[in-house]
Amino acid sequence: MSHALTRIAEALERLAPPAAPAPRFDAADAFVWHPDPDRLEPVARVSGVALERLIGIDRSRRTLLENTLQFARGHAANNALLWGARGMGKSSLVKAVHAEVVGRGLPLTLVEIGRDDLSSVARLLALLGAAPERRFVLFADDLSFSHDDTQYKSLKAVLDGGIAGRPANVILYATSNRRHLMPRDMIDNERASAIHPGEAVEEKVSLSDRFGLWLGFHPCDQDQYLAMIEGYCAAYGLSVDPAELRAQAIEWQATRGARSGRVAWQFFTDLAGRHGLAV
Repeated sequence: MSHALTRIAEALERLAPPAAPAPRFDAADAFVWHPDPDRLEPVARVSGVALERLIGIDRSRRTLLENTLQFARGHAANNALLWGARGMGKSSLVKAVHAEVVGRGLPLTLVEIGRDDLSSVARLLALLGAAPERRFVLFADDLSFSHDDTQYKSLKAVLDGGIAGRPANVILYATSNRRHLMPRDMIDNERASAIHPGEAVEEKVSLSDRFGLWLGFHPCDQDQYLAMIEGYCAAYGLSVDPAELRAQAIEWQATRGARSGRVAWQFFTDLAGRHGLAV
């Protein structure tokens, strides 16, 4: 009988494992959230570029840095939505601003949460709120929702909903290719099919309205594209004939059919490799 009870107890423990121990936030400056079982995985080195190398987004760079410095110093600050063109540095800006603030000696921890894990965000907030001496940027990258997706309701609670509200030591930065986080055809379908179309659309787009900062990222022109590449060359000490560099860069973007910060970095990576330089 006792053996059977032991087996039953072990099976129940596997079904409902004990709560994870409190994370050691001094182990790293950045973490990735993983639910089931809940844990914060430390990131030894955050992949990113230096803030000054993000060219062509000066206003967004300045605004997000000032907002983050306010928050890290314990002052009032807004949640931020970085939206717009692909490859123009939205995610890179969040990581670069975090690195800049930490480099200034201010306590700030970056915590990344996946879109598919938003349903567990309440448990994550409880963990972060239990460490009031630290300041956390909750980072949701490449955020968007489909017509049958209810994950956005979990995100509303992070922004300003619920009885408990968001912990004072947590702020949310999200990136998206869509200004309202919802596809345009989804919003149009709501207008066409809903009994009260205004209310249906409001339910969907009100999510983005809860961000205090909206920072738009737009496709770059050729001069900005070339300036990005020249900035990378200067930063890594790569000397190339200006006319040759310009011709190669223009040919590269023509074959890609697009200009962006990502395309500029991809060209520079290829250029650096051909010149025997590691980046």
